Amino acid sequence: MYKALAVMAERLGAEVEFNVPMSKYTSFKAGGKADLLITPSNISSLREIIFFCNENSIRYFILGNGSNVLVRDGGFDGAVIHIGSALSKITLKGENTIIAEAGASLKSICMFALEHSLSGLEFAYGIPGTLGGAVYMNAGAYGGEMKDVLKSVSHIDCNGNIGTFEKENLDLSYRHSAYSENGFTVTSAEIVLQKGNYDEIKAKMNELMSKRKEKQPIEFPSAGSTFKRPEGYFAGTLIEECGLKGKSVGGAEVSTKHAGFIINKNKATATDILDLIKIVENTVFEKHGVRLETEVKIIGR
Repeated sequence: MYKALAVMAERLGAEVEFNVPMSKYTSFKAGGKADLLITPSNISSLREIIFFCNENSIRYFILGNGSNVLVRDGGFDGAVIHIGSALSKITLKGENTIIAEAGASLKSICMFALEHSLSGLEFAYGIPGTLGGAVYMNAGAYGGEMKDVLKSVSHIDCNGNIGTFEKENLDLSYRHSAYSENGFTVTSAEIVLQKGNYDEIKAKMNELMSKRKEKQPIEFPSAGSTFKRPEGYFAGTLIEECGLKGKSVGGAEVSTKHAGFIINKNKATATDILDLIKIVENTVFEKHGVRLETEVKIIGR
């Protein structure tokens, strides 16, 4: 059935690859192979590919920049549908609304906002994901979240139908949206910002980027913050208090710069990373009675 899917996808102009190492497509730079990787050329082809997968019971996973995903070493049993640069258009609607496709990087949307002197998205500058992933998990940093700026989101449902959710239907909360539950695929979103001062917006973006470089181990492959913030606590603080900074399994390490980050320090396998995650979770629970939950999406065999 993969062959039929591949033929259909290629006919629609999509790029198709078999047995693709997911280390090439994820920021952790680790993980096994996907049986099939498809990069659609437009929303119409994306819709048909999703419909075909559902009609034929083919397992699929929607991947953007891969900045919050870890694929187990056994690989992914199914098709990875990669939302890439072909679906990254950004346009201005009216004076202060940005319409961006799911494959657009948050960095490029932030730069577009800056060019038009629009404020409100500065918090997202430096978050390494795409818009689709940011909507999916209501990404946030430095006191801001996607829920602060989203007006509506368009999607493809599991039957290949195109639809739109207004903000009140997005069910946005900490690292959660309606898309975390419903299996729909985000295709684009409307982002409403405020007119601001170009120099002030740029200064804020640079300030937040400097904070990231100072406090986060961005020089190593990772998936950003490994764990969600437990209610009433900070994951990094709990991990540090357990003396786990620098703890390693194989090539994976709890960052000595920020304990909330597990990094791929030296050719770590996905198993190294997962084993270290388990050690951190168990140690924090034993010492603090707090169960950490991964922010990273873990998929595969």
